[in-house]
Amino acid sequence: MVRGAGVGPFAAVSFAYFGFAGLFSTWAPIWYASLGFSTFAIGALVALQSATRIVAPYAWGSLADRSGRRERLLRVAAGGALIASLGFLADPAMGRVAAVCLVLSLCTAGVLPINETLLASRVTRDGVLDVGRYGRVRLWGSVGFVGAVTGSGFVLQAAGTGRFPWLASAMLLLLFGLTLRLPKTFEPTPASTSTSGALAVLREPVVAWFFVGLFFTVLAHTALYAFYSLHLASLGYAKGTIGLLWGAGVVAEVLWFAGQGRWLHRASPHRWLLVAALVSAVRFALIAAFASELLVLVAAQLLHALTVAAQHSACVAVVSRHFPGRLRARGQALYAVIGYGLSGVIGGLAGGALSQVHGFPSVFWAASAVSCVAAFACLRSLAVEAARGPSSSR
Repeated sequence: MVRGAGVGPFAAVSFAYFGFAGLFSTWAPIWYASLGFSTFAIGALVALQSATRIVAPYAWGSLADRSGRRERLLRVAAGGALIASLGFLADPAMGRVAAVCLVLSLCTAGVLPINETLLASRVTRDGVLDVGRYGRVRLWGSVGFVGAVTGSGFVLQAAGTGRFPWLASAMLLLLFGLTLRLPKTFEPTPASTSTSGALAVLREPVVAWFFVGLFFTVLAHTALYAFYSLHLASLGYAKGTIGLLWGAGVVAEVLWFAGQGRWLHRASPHRWLLVAALVSAVRFALIAAFASELLVLVAAQLLHALTVAAQHSACVAVVSRHFPGRLRARGQALYAVIGYGLSGVIGGLAGGALSQVHGFPSVFWAASAVSCVAAFACLRSLAVEAARGPSSSR
């Protein structure tokens, strides 16, 4: 699947995890709507899932760093998610669905940071991420995402939205099976990590501004993951078309990951984060203003290459540099907590309330404005990096 010693199994796990993430983020809101849940209730469910990411990833990451049993914990997380998903097959009352979402999110919150930690330990040398090799592995996550979203769109169109829980459990079964194939990874602890904790690193100005920019960039993207499918469905787009639009964005993401080794080195990670935030503002404005124009939607989805793929790789490069060795899982966990925890809670609740009063376009206008705030924070991190001198740009 991927050239390079021992990285193929991590690509496979990424494929299955992002396949599930794509399936869930795209079709869960529409399944909730088919059960009769209000737009605000759907936003609250999205916020509930995000709320688990305020504490769960760091708890998983800290346990993984301290125990050293990262592969075993990854299997526990994937197995727990599979068992939890079976609850969707029972009576889909609001309370039961919320409880299943809570447990499911607590478990899946551990999968990505641990898998990314294991992968980063194999493609990082002297604190510098090999972005070309990382991209060739990570692109399989995008392939899984686009395959699951596109394929499930046509399956649900033919079989009905009620089949969504079965598809979700099937993807998690695949994920659990693939975690059983992971090789054991050993990473010696650098001496420097014994005196510096993850929270101490977080207080460094360049790192602090990085996380502020991350928070607002992901907050803006909550509009995409929670309300994009609902927005298009409300305009009359078929499920298959919605799936293809998601697919167009992820195809752009795959192409970026495949070739990023030729591009990312041309600027520092912080500069790429600034570009991603600015392009996000444009992307969400296009969705807000021209959602009835299919060609404009396709163009906006192709910007996924910069707003998600380039942004993610730049984030991983920053985290790998500032959180080496036995701090790595906690650094990845902070990335998940700050980027995808509270931002998702705020985005889900605020987006649900905003869409109920002013309609879905207002959510995407708000996302465009939030992206501008993210761009300011990224500009500040870039300025701090420049002030530290050339040695800080790696």
